[in-house]
Amino acid sequence: MNLISKRLLVAVLVIFTIISIVPKQVKAEESLNVMAEAAILVDATSGKILYEKNAGKPLGVASMTKMMTEYLLLEAIAKEQVTWDQQYKVTDYAYQISQDMRLSNVPFREEESYTIKEMYEAMAIFSANAATIGIAETLADTEAEFVELMNEKAKEMGLEDTIFVNSTGLSNSSLMGMHPKGTKESDENIMPARSVAKLTKILLDDYPEVLDTTKIPVKLFREGTVDETRMENWNSMLPGLIYEYEGMDGLKTGSTDFAGYSFAGTAKRQETRLIAVVMGAVDDRGKGSYKARFDATRDLFDYGFGKFTVEEVVPAGHQIKGQETLNVEKGVEKEVAIATKEPLTMMIRTADKDQYQLEIILDNKLVKNDSLEATVDKDLVVGAVELTKADGTDYGYLSGYKKQIKVVTTESIERASWFSLTLHSAEEFMSALWNDTSTFVKELF
Repeated sequence: MNLISKRLLVAVLVIFTIISIVPKQVKAEESLNVMAEAAILVDATSGKILYEKNAGKPLGVASMTKMMTEYLLLEAIAKEQVTWDQQYKVTDYAYQISQDMRLSNVPFREEESYTIKEMYEAMAIFSANAATIGIAETLADTEAEFVELMNEKAKEMGLEDTIFVNSTGLSNSSLMGMHPKGTKESDENIMPARSVAKLTKILLDDYPEVLDTTKIPVKLFREGTVDETRMENWNSMLPGLIYEYEGMDGLKTGSTDFAGYSFAGTAKRQETRLIAVVMGAVDDRGKGSYKARFDATRDLFDYGFGKFTVEEVVPAGHQIKGQETLNVEKGVEKEVAIATKEPLTMMIRTADKDQYQLEIILDNKLVKNDSLEATVDKDLVVGAVELTKADGTDYGYLSGYKKQIKVVTTESIERASWFSLTLHSAEEFMSALWNDTSTFVKELF
């Protein structure tokens, strides 16, 4: 082997070594390995989905169910149908469930009365199941009737593939044969992660005060009495608890044998609030665990807060190349300029900002063949901006939340006078006649 060949071989080996040592660059969402059967990460303000995994798969929802019970209670409070100091007298059903120490509970006494406020706190902080049943019975006489309200509200909210069979999220088989009438002992509450995230967002949007309670790390139930119970929040990512996470202030854990370990959490840093849902979380060995759901949630939040920012993708008054104007029929001008009415801000990966392409989708009921008929008013809405991502995955929005940025006319165009229109028609007629005559003459010669 001559000297040149040896040098060439060495160079090739060096290049190969460098390639093998330097890690391949992969997209963040591809390297994000969320250890859960299903997961989703959402911008709480806009409903923009930042990441999802099996998010449309219906799964056991366990005690995350209680977010719907919380919603219906807060709605009833807002409508003054119940009050915080209203008393609930314990039924035999609620009492027996409260005595099951295998379940999360605060102790109820037979025939004792408890306020809605203390039952709500027990539900939101400690996931107390008998307290949840007490709230359901207060709002609808029986839990079976309350379940009907839950399912009606789920349809109203647009929660797809959602089935509620009880107010707590427990397996019906854990309810000692007292499961709601009309349901089976083998029935379970079912939701996909996307619907859980949507329920979480609606709860936060409509009743943000829920966080005043869900962010409490520890509270005493019936403090100073023989029934005093320390309620440590099951959300161990709250400040001061074992898996604390900066900005965490809610919302609801869940675990049953059927559902595994799940969590719908929300955290806020500066002006950004995120919602993360993990369902069926597992550890590195593939085993479900209390810690696994918080590890998976931490991965999602780190990804969201670390990789995403709110960017102005389109400024107000922006004109899209090739779609700067529309034709105007019967106007004193032949064209009218169009532009975005307001800026479009969106939470996106900073590195992806240049990946988005803009297109105006015109209102075909108003705009015919790219034309408007005069008179045209200024700020007339003629369409909306649609964004498409040129490369990589864009997960879109939770259903019902996609924001439309209006495209409007930037000036007024008056309708031409009758004389002008008549003159214009005559000019067009003569021009067409001249063109036809010229063509005929050329064909003759």
